Amino acid sequence: MVTQLRKKRLRLYKDRLNIILDIAQTINEDHSIDDLLSEFEILLREELEVGKVLVYTFSNEEWKNLLTSGVTEEEAAAIDVEKDLLQYDTIESITLSHPPNLKGFDAVIPLFHRYRAIGYVLIGDIEEEQQGISPTIKHLKLIQIISNLIIVFVENKRMQQELLEQEAIKREMELASRIQNQLVPSKHQLPKTSKLDIHTYYQPHMGVGGDYYDVFRLSRNTIGFCIADVSGKGMSAAMLMSNFQAVIRSLFSYRCNLKKLVHQLNARVNESANNEKFITLFIGRYNLLTRRLSYVNAGHLPPLLYDTRKQHLVHLESGCIGLGMLDFIPSIEVGKVHIPKGSKLLAFTDGLVELDDGYQVESGAEEVEAIMNNNHPLEQNFQGLRAIIDRIESDGAAFDDISLIGLEFK
Repeated sequence: MVTQLRKKRLRLYKDRLNIILDIAQTINEDHSIDDLLSEFEILLREELEVGKVLVYTFSNEEWKNLLTSGVTEEEAAAIDVEKDLLQYDTIESITLSHPPNLKGFDAVIPLFHRYRAIGYVLIGDIEEEQQGISPTIKHLKLIQIISNLIIVFVENKRMQQELLEQEAIKREMELASRIQNQLVPSKHQLPKTSKLDIHTYYQPHMGVGGDYYDVFRLSRNTIGFCIADVSGKGMSAAMLMSNFQAVIRSLFSYRCNLKKLVHQLNARVNESANNEKFITLFIGRYNLLTRRLSYVNAGHLPPLLYDTRKQHLVHLESGCIGLGMLDFIPSIEVGKVHIPKGSKLLAFTDGLVELDDGYQVESGAEEVEAIMNNNHPLEQNFQGLRAIIDRIESDGAAFDDISLIGLEFK
């Protein structure tokens, strides 16, 4: 009698061990989460004769339903993990107590990993009257072991996927950063002329920015320049700006009509951005002989022009809405200004004047205007602007990329 009982127990232990080994092998073969859950469901329903199964897992700071089998939508919807299950820290039969929202289930199996609850399994029988010991009672420990293996596997899979996504994002940001750096001209690439001093500055926020500026010679006596800011960040913004630079370089000439140019740029942005992004732009053309500046401000922050003759600042606002905001820009105004000797111009992106104080975005425009509103050399003004930028960075108030173009007219 004893021998037969021992043989029966040995067979039972062997069967359970084989089940655990089968699950472990499936995990080691790195099947998908769906495949593993499907095998788990078949094991519970067909081999262990468990009628109802609900599996919850804690992921990304919230409880999620990982598996539902033999349970109606109403039964599943009635359960709140935090209210109904967090109280259980050991396997517990609820056949007799039957908490209100857990009717129809026979046991709660908590799952722990490194002393932290990472999941709960609810199991029950479909038929109320069964012969012998209920499967949900007979196999509780086995189900807990298997469930723990599966939940830890799911958690590891999730973390692995997050690492892969983070690595992909990192590679994308590195590539976008390289593209961005190629767009911004270095000091030695800027035009050289005795009639114009050019100062620039570029500081991306969070590694990859959406800013772009350029200064280039359109003819012997004509200088073209622009500053732009694309909505958004990352690879899509960098690619859009790269394409935008190429278009400007190909279309902008010393003779082109600025209205027509802006219409063409708007069309290209619409084609490239698919109505998902837009670009603010200030584009100017300066004649070194006539000292005349023609410009269009397409939704950009107005550059500051210090007029030495009138000894005050002028905001260069003439233009239109941003590029890519509408399929067709209804009205474009071309600004035209005569530049007195000794005057200076500062064009910038919003990172210089929009500051994050932790609660709201504040404007630092008045301080920038005070730095420019004088007869000091532009180089000295830039030192003051750099001091502002250093303070913004040290205070953690940087809100966006910071780009500057300064022109001092000799």
